[in-house]
Amino acid sequence: MRRSSDLTPEIAEESAWWRDAVFYQVYVRSFADSNGDGVGDLDGIRSRLGYLELLGVDALWLTPFYRSPMADHGYDVADPRDVDPLFGDLAAFDRLVAEAHEHNIKVTVDLVPNHTSDLHEWFQEALQAGPGSMERSRYIFREGRGFDGSQPPNNWVSVFGGPAWTRVPDGQWYLHLFAPEQPDLNWDHPEVRADLEHTLRFWLDRGVDGFRIDVAHGMAKPDGLPDMEIRAQVPGVLSDDVRDPRFDNDGVHEIHRMIRKVMDGYPGTMAVGEIWVKDDERFAAYVRPDELHLGFNFRLVEAGFDADAVRSAIEHSLAAVALTGTPAAWTLSNHDVVRHVTRYGGGELGEKRARAMTLVELALPGVIYLYNGEELGLPNVELPDWALQDPTWERSGHTERGRDGCRVPIPWEGTAPPFGFSTAVTTWLPQPNEWDHLTAEAQLEDPGSMLSLYREALEHRKTNAAFAGDELEWYGAPAGCFAFRRKGGGLICALNTSGASVPLPPGQVLLSSGPMDGDQLPPDTAVWLV
Repeated sequence: MRRSSDLTPEIAEESAWWRDAVFYQVYVRSFADSNGDGVGDLDGIRSRLGYLELLGVDALWLTPFYRSPMADHGYDVADPRDVDPLFGDLAAFDRLVAEAHEHNIKVTVDLVPNHTSDLHEWFQEALQAGPGSMERSRYIFREGRGFDGSQPPNNWVSVFGGPAWTRVPDGQWYLHLFAPEQPDLNWDHPEVRADLEHTLRFWLDRGVDGFRIDVAHGMAKPDGLPDMEIRAQVPGVLSDDVRDPRFDNDGVHEIHRMIRKVMDGYPGTMAVGEIWVKDDERFAAYVRPDELHLGFNFRLVEAGFDADAVRSAIEHSLAAVALTGTPAAWTLSNHDVVRHVTRYGGGELGEKRARAMTLVELALPGVIYLYNGEELGLPNVELPDWALQDPTWERSGHTERGRDGCRVPIPWEGTAPPFGFSTAVTTWLPQPNEWDHLTAEAQLEDPGSMLSLYREALEHRKTNAAFAGDELEWYGAPAGCFAFRRKGGGLICALNTSGASVPLPPGQVLLSSGPMDGDQLPPDTAVWLV
């Protein structure tokens, strides 16, 4: 049998493991705690590999576990080539990779190239060295505006709220598109590029199978740092018709080509980018053959539970990668957005709709990214003010509650918190008492549970020939509904978001998200047919 390195790059990529893989995002802090400190860690993940294998996933994506003061829960990296003691050490990481591979699960890790922690040695050197120094040139320092330099260099706002600039004692300002503790790097500096290459090789040499690149549409900044449009000065994702000078600058593609060149020296590895870019043509540029292997297109996350909106999201996502031959990468939730059970209405309605959308997502050609806990049907948690830790809460003046509600630790077993997540009495974010019916233990043997639906759906996706083919054919459908067929395999997926039952397309039911109404598809339900 030939290894991937024996194949030409084109053939190797066409048969690559990641082209139809199901990835499982582990939010490391919240997955499993092995040492009783109330925070998840690497050995905790290792202890649950059997569960992940049983679930049927192909690969993990680990959120940052690097040395960090945790101002943004690890996305403020002080040392990108070491493990923070909160999560373990390099030996624990090596054990996790080795055992995951024994379970036939790949391991990919987060990469944070846009910024560092303000406690990174480079930034500390920059503060000490002063204006005009080589040390400062690794970051983006500027003089302020106004006669005394007391105004920020431009009007950019932070994604977390407030200005994107902080002034240092000598009068200069530094750029941080996120928290002040996350200064942006200057990607025109050769040392910045060399350091990222060092980091890539460090983890690839340790056996990782790929990377998820944080803020992959960031890094490059426009010449002159022009002001934003006033209407664009809101945190988060922009609408289609607003160009944002903070992101998606053409220079970013040179950085991705550098990353790809390194990774091409490690056959079988891959990189996926976090790309909040809505224009299909601009999105496609990120997944050209010499750039990223995959790109997150978040249209499905942003679509409400409406057949027309979901169909539009699917069509745009497929169109954005059609010309590059790259698979689409689908996701419904992650650590930055409200969990989809809650987005779709919460309670029984939200769960019913989440089950339906799970079948829609898993019927699509390409790559799937699941977020830990979605297979248990976890909702967002309304946390008390005292528990909130996301920097958005403070930066917004306590007007935006932030992302903590989707990051609450996983309930594994038992009838009361911490539900087997930890031996500690309290966990880093509190779990609701009423999660006793959502534990993995409670759902594992229940054929009607969310977990059982995921397991069965993933098994079909992996083994059933009906899931072959990269293109979709759409059927005519009543208002509020859609149906598509996988060209090549023949699987039919139908979704009903209307208020009444509708006739099923022809075919034999393979799996449904909820009870059927004879030969009718009930509201808030999806079905697979062959």
